[in-house]
Amino acid sequence: MDTGQLGTFLSSDHLPLLLSATAILLALGTILFTASARRRHREELTILRERADTLWREVDEFRVAQFNRTGESGSSPHMSSSFDEARYQTEKEAYDKLWPQVWHLYERLGMFLRAVEAGEASGELRLEARHAALEARNLLNRNRPFCSDVVDGLATRLIDTEIKAHLAACQHLDLLKDVSNTSSSHDRRVLQDKCHSLHEGDARDLINQLASTIRERSIRNS
Repeated sequence: MDTGQLGTFLSSDHLPLLLSATAILLALGTILFTASARRRHREELTILRERADTLWREVDEFRVAQFNRTGESGSSPHMSSSFDEARYQTEKEAYDKLWPQVWHLYERLGMFLRAVEAGEASGELRLEARHAALEARNLLNRNRPFCSDVVDGLATRLIDTEIKAHLAACQHLDLLKDVSNTSSSHDRRVLQDKCHSLHEGDARDLINQLASTIRERSIRNS
């Protein structure tokens, strides 16, 4: 078709038909492009959903694992470590207060008993031993919530034993001072042996056990 014929064709009644065909082709192209774009969009959306589902499953699995570990240990590792450190420091502070007073009681009572046994003046030592026992009992009562059960039990038995030895020594002194009493030397020897057995036997064993227990709980390997 030459230029003249093309101009005739375009100027004829075929022009609306041509425009309609062109519009149809454009519409079909647009529809095909839109369909293709929608298909790609659906495919991308499907891939994103699958990735999101996988991610959420991994997050859920991680949460379940964390919950299980928390249930087993009672807390997260960091919280557990902080709690253990605070508990250790609190317990150690209680022992730092209790041990010097318990040892002071053991020392003062020993001096009092030796003075009684030697027949020396023991009035001041008697009061010192009594005050040491009372202070040790008060310290233990104040710090009992922060001590282990073993330390609590050993300290309680030790203080009770030293108090019994102190009472026996006081009774022995009273027998020596009361010239009108009819007690025999055998009675005095029984009380003296009782003091020695309580302090040098039971109390010494208890204080050694107490020292070992406090050492094990207070000194940690680095």
